Amino acid sequence: MIALDKLRSPRDLLPKIGRVIELSATKIRALEDSWRPESGAPVFTVDGRYRARGWTEWTQGFQFGSALLQFDATGEEAFLTLGRSRTLERMAPHLTHMGVHDHGFNTVSTYGNLWRLAREHRFEACDWERRFYELALKTSGAVQARRWTTLADGGFIHSFNGAHSLFVDTMRTLRVLALGHLLDQPLLEEQDRRISLLDRLVQHGCATARYNVYFGRGRDRFDVRGRVAHESLFNVANGTYRGPGTQQGYSPFTTWARGLAWAMLGFAEQLEFLERLPVDALGASKPGSRAPVEASPPGRGSAAAAPEPGTLVNVEATTPCGSRSAVGATLREAAMATCDRYLEVAAADGVPYWDDGAPGLAQLSGWGDRPADPFNDHEPVDSSAAAIAAQGLLRLGRALREPRYEQAGLRVLDTIFDEPYLSEDDRHQGLLLHSVYHWPNGWDHVPAGSRIPRGESSQWGDYHAREAALYVKRLAEGGPYLTFFGDA
Repeated sequence: MIALDKLRSPRDLLPKIGRVIELSATKIRALEDSWRPESGAPVFTVDGRYRARGWTEWTQGFQFGSALLQFDATGEEAFLTLGRSRTLERMAPHLTHMGVHDHGFNTVSTYGNLWRLAREHRFEACDWERRFYELALKTSGAVQARRWTTLADGGFIHSFNGAHSLFVDTMRTLRVLALGHLLDQPLLEEQDRRISLLDRLVQHGCATARYNVYFGRGRDRFDVRGRVAHESLFNVANGTYRGPGTQQGYSPFTTWARGLAWAMLGFAEQLEFLERLPVDALGASKPGSRAPVEASPPGRGSAAAAPEPGTLVNVEATTPCGSRSAVGATLREAAMATCDRYLEVAAADGVPYWDDGAPGLAQLSGWGDRPADPFNDHEPVDSSAAAIAAQGLLRLGRALREPRYEQAGLRVLDTIFDEPYLSEDDRHQGLLLHSVYHWPNGWDHVPAGSRIPRGESSQWGDYHAREAALYVKRLAEGGPYLTFFGDA
């Protein structure tokens, strides 16, 4: 459980943030100087050197987006030039990638950051350049929204595993649908049927809250409030829920730390986005449609509630959450449940082990009451989950005006922005050490003399460490509040 040992303010972290930003510049240059584009996207380090892992290239946006965050933090034009040029040269194929649920990672980190920075007047962008970024965001948002599985009570953006699979990760990629909606982009289907990106965003968020997040209401024998299933599985023949699953966690009935973190940040950011929308943006049905069917949470071993035969359910015109206030309540409840769970399952210094049910934790007596130990011989920690979760805690704390979430977020960053997590070695290309990728598949590097992975970095961990540093830096210095939609 996170120990809130003292009161912290964003300003208290500025010295450490300054060091993070200084080291970040070195790491970005080192990777740019050594990386061969034909290798694909850098994913994870092995002995301190980034390597590709040909799968979906979901980390390329973090590579070039890191340069844009560096420019945002420092104003150094060289990083803007780097991020701008690499986005133009190499990111276009991601915009129309039909096979992934990762558009919000690749597109918003690059085109989205450039669009936001232009709107904030951080650099000179002519009208055509801004329209170019907008076109990219519109395209990517519509393509992501097209990856759809319809349920009796709504639907969801399915993962690259197939139409049966709802990943919790996708909560953070909803940002691209949000930006597409802000830019008035619909998805056009057969016979010019117009589908609202906002409707699909809301339906996916509600589905994730309903099926991937647990609320302690007895839905199965392992229903603990705030527990998160990495994957939810469905029978696509009739749209019914079948049960929880996992890919990167230990089991369907334990919580994979990074999945929990994606949920925390995804729900908190969408709460911020919802507040930005006009009052009448949600809850209005199209002519001829009826209200959505009231659905109860998935029961123990049963399918999701289905409408009565003959009931008209227009899932493009309504949402399973109902009104705007109901949508907000659903997202808020999920954000609070997941953040509260993180407070319980992270170690005392705010860093989690990679899964809260990992079997080796039984060998680490009292692990939750002391700082995480990345050098133990039983289970790895995951600093990347900490970097993502910290921002979720901070954003939720601000949205709810709840100091304990803010203090927990600052506590996490105070830990990971220092040794042994901050990479001070110029020979190591990573910024944030002790990240974990896919431990069940054995994709993480285990150094000689160790039984578990340690000492390595990931593109998503480095990116989110930079983003969290920038977020707190702006808070501390009274700068514009950092959001992906970048209100100018």
